[in-house]
Amino acid sequence: MAEGDWDFIVIGAGSAGCALANRLSADPKNRVLLLEAGPRDRNIWIHIPVGYYKTMYSPLSWGYDTEPEPALDNRRIHWPRGKVLGGSSAINGLVYMRGQPQDYDHWRQMGNIGWGWDDVLPYFKRAEDQERGASDLHGAGGPLKVSDIRDRREICDAFVAAAQEVGLPYNDDFNGPEQEGAGYFQTTSRDGRRCSSAVGYLNPIKNRPNLKIETAALASRLLFDQGRVSGVAYLQDGTEKVATVAGEIVLSGGAINSPQLLQLSGIGPGGLLNDLGIEVVKDLAGVGQDLQDHLQVRSIYRLNQAISVNDDVNNIFRRVLIGLDYALRRRGPLTFSAGHACAFARVLPESETPDVQFHFIPFSAEKPGSGLHPWPGVTSSVCQLRPESRGELAITSTDPRQHPKIIANYLATDYDQRVLIEGLKLSRKISQSPAFAKYVADEVEPGLDRVSDDELLVHLRAKGGTIFHPTSTCRMGQDERAVVDERLRVRGVASLRVADCSIMPHVVSGNTSAPAIMIGEKCADMMLADAHR
Repeated sequence: MAEGDWDFIVIGAGSAGCALANRLSADPKNRVLLLEAGPRDRNIWIHIPVGYYKTMYSPLSWGYDTEPEPALDNRRIHWPRGKVLGGSSAINGLVYMRGQPQDYDHWRQMGNIGWGWDDVLPYFKRAEDQERGASDLHGAGGPLKVSDIRDRREICDAFVAAAQEVGLPYNDDFNGPEQEGAGYFQTTSRDGRRCSSAVGYLNPIKNRPNLKIETAALASRLLFDQGRVSGVAYLQDGTEKVATVAGEIVLSGGAINSPQLLQLSGIGPGGLLNDLGIEVVKDLAGVGQDLQDHLQVRSIYRLNQAISVNDDVNNIFRRVLIGLDYALRRRGPLTFSAGHACAFARVLPESETPDVQFHFIPFSAEKPGSGLHPWPGVTSSVCQLRPESRGELAITSTDPRQHPKIIANYLATDYDQRVLIEGLKLSRKISQSPAFAKYVADEVEPGLDRVSDDELLVHLRAKGGTIFHPTSTCRMGQDERAVVDERLRVRGVASLRVADCSIMPHVVSGNTSAPAIMIGEKCADMMLADAHR
C-alpha cells in the first residue's frame, strides 16, 4: 500500500493497540497503519509462559527506571514495559484479571458515561475465549485465550488451604461474581503457549490487504493542520518517515509512551514544553500527571523439603525432566505464570471490597529476573489494590529515544503504608496456619525478628517494588486536569485519541492487561461509530 492518507493510525502494538488494529481493519474499506517501536514477536521465550522471567529484563523491554523514590530508601525502581509486537502482553506474567466491578462503576460515577461495569463487561466477554465456556460473565470464541493453571503444586495447594484456615473463602474464579477469596489464577495461555494480544488479535489477520504493520518504527512526533492531527513522524531504519491520516490517530503506547509522545508533540504542561523549546499546540497540564502503580512487597519462605521449583531448576536431572515435560506434554514449570495461587483479601476494617492481592509462586529469588535461591523456597507477594499515592512523568529532551523522568511517588500517604503493613501481617498469618506451616523451615523475608509496624515498614521501604501496573497518565475525566473525555478523545485536539492504561481514572483492583485489551475493544467501537456518523 502507498504511504498516503490512512483512515486510522494506531501507535503502539500492545494490549490495546493490537485489539484496535484488528477491529478497525475488519472493514476492508478502512486503511489501517499500526506502528510498533519494537521488533516482531519471534523470540521463543515470548511464547513459553515462564519466559517472562527472561524477557522482562531483555531488549524486548523499554527498561525504564524511576527517579530515586524517597519512601523506598531512595532506590530507583526498574519498570519493564514491552517493546515488541504484543507490548507488555508479550512479556508480562500472563495473569488474566479484570478488577472489581466497583472500579468501573466508580469511573462512571466520576462522570465518565459509558464506563460502568455493565458497559465494559460486554467488551471483556467479546475479547475472551474462556476455556470453561461462555456464561453470563465470560465469553468464548474471542481472540484472547484464557485457561486454568495446568499444573497445581503441593505447596500451592497448601497456600490456598491455609488462606481458608485464616478465614478467606475458596474462590475458583476471581473474575466471577466475587473477587474475594483464595484459589488459582487463570492465565492468558492455551496448551502451554502464551496468548499475547499479538498472538490473539494480529496473527489471524496480519495479511489483511488494508492493514499494514510496521515494526522498529518509533513515533517521534505528531503532525498538525489547523487544530487537527494530520499525521505522525516516526524513526525507522535510521531515517524519519511520515504517515498522514484522513481519519483519526489513536495512541496505545501505554502509561509511559503515550504521554511522552503527547509532550514531544506539544500537548502537555505549557511550562515544561516551553522550557524544552517545544511549540505548545495544546496546554494540557494533566499529561504525564496522576500516575499510579501497584506497589508489591514479598514474603519469602524457606521450605523444609525439596518441593519448590528452585529444587527442580538447581538439579540437572530435574532440569532435563522440565524440558521433556514441556516438549512432550506442554506441562510443568515452563508453563508457569507470574502467579500460581492467588488471594484477594480485606486487611482494613473499613474496606468493603478486597484491598490487597497476593501472588503466590512456588519458587524464590533475590529479586525478579535473577537466579533462583539454592534452597527450597517460595514467594508470597502482596500488593495494594487501590493506592492513594500518585506520581508523574515528564520528558527531559526532545529526543524520542530518551526516557522520560518517572516519579512513582510510592507510599506517599499513611493509608498506603498501613494497607501494605497489614498485608505483610496477613501473609505471615497464612504462613503460620497449619496447612502451610508444616512446610516452612524459616521466614527469610521480612524475617520473624520484624514484628512491629515500624519494623515491617522498614522492610517495605527496603524491598518494595513495582508489580508492573502503571496507569492514569492521560487520565479520563471531566475536570480540567483530565486529558481525554469519555470517548477517549484528547481535549482540544481533533482526530486524536488515547486508548491504553494511561486513560484509567484510577488503577483497577487487579492486573491490568485484560482491562487494557477491553479499553482497546471499546475505543475501536467508538471510533468506528464516529467515523460512520
